[in-house]
Amino acid sequence: NRIGQGIEFDYCCVHGVYAAQECGYETIMINCNPETVSTDFDTADKLYFEPVFWEHIYDIIRHEKPEGVIVQLGGQTALKLAEKLDRYGIKIMGTSYQALDLAEDRGLFSKMLLENDIPFPEFATATTPAEALAVADKLNFPILVRPSYVLGGQGMKIVINKDELEEHVVDILRKIPNNVLLLDHYLDGAIEAEADAICDGENVYIIGIMEHIEPCGVHSGDSNALLPPFNLGDLVMQQIKDHTKKIALALDTVGLINIQFAIKDEKVYIIEANPRASRTVPFIAKAYGEPYVNYATKIMLGHNKVTDFDFNPQLEGYAIKQPVFSFNKFPNVDKRLGPEMKSTGESILFIDSLKDDAFYDLYARRRMYLSK
Repeated sequence: NRIGQGIEFDYCCVHGVYAAQECGYETIMINCNPETVSTDFDTADKLYFEPVFWEHIYDIIRHEKPEGVIVQLGGQTALKLAEKLDRYGIKIMGTSYQALDLAEDRGLFSKMLLENDIPFPEFATATTPAEALAVADKLNFPILVRPSYVLGGQGMKIVINKDELEEHVVDILRKIPNNVLLLDHYLDGAIEAEADAICDGENVYIIGIMEHIEPCGVHSGDSNALLPPFNLGDLVMQQIKDHTKKIALALDTVGLINIQFAIKDEKVYIIEANPRASRTVPFIAKAYGEPYVNYATKIMLGHNKVTDFDFNPQLEGYAIKQPVFSFNKFPNVDKRLGPEMKSTGESILFIDSLKDDAFYDLYARRRMYLSK
């Protein structure tokens, strides 16, 4: 019942290609990952083994003149290209650039949450150390500091006083100049959960809700997570479902969306929303035996609606998403877990019930101390 298998965005890209081909499209994949190229080199009609940078992408687009580009299936790296695609008039299939940008713009996103009566931790934005220090008293420590538009929680850190805050903000701005920093009050002791859903702009189907074992604040890529949740009551589950549907529709999502939640005192707060395929989509698809990426791609292409699909997830017991670390290959890396992602892959562990010894071993991590 233990299946160790890598789960990456390559899965999303490959299955997106299959779905587009079923809809009659010639497909072109751009990927610089040699592992994908070695195993799936003949999946797409054309494959460009090129770095995923704008200059390379734009040269390919000018040469191929595609009908449109899908950015939802390549993680944050692909999503960051959306602004230039929109600026140059290149069609983005699925969720629009405006909606993608709204989810990243903390001010606009929080305004949208307020309009939909959805709670979120107190926050502020800053572009200089002085601005960050000025809002620290309003937010109260501990504060989660994170740069915008980054991959894998790069630069994220929980700070507990003004000295730590100033030091970290200076460090971020030195590495990522002109970045807008997001400062959130950290909900200490909260439970973290996340939901993935498919939306066609009118209808929403939640493909899976997962509960994290580690404390809220450990990056979602580094945490063990159970599908379905094992310790969330009916009230909390209903809040998660309601918030997910409201946010997906408010963002005019066409395709996939991932939303992360912090749960404290039976109240569900929004941490963030990503209108794209998250790393948990392949996990949920394999656990439930459903081709969710294929469904979502056909919706992005305008070929189908959510209501066209007969969803029939099958899972006996629980599936646990387990992070895979490569600390033996990187001996100088700080092994303490925190909001910055350190795992290099994922695997699936299937258990029949919560009485499984493996679950008890993992559940002990809920008492772990969080690295600031």
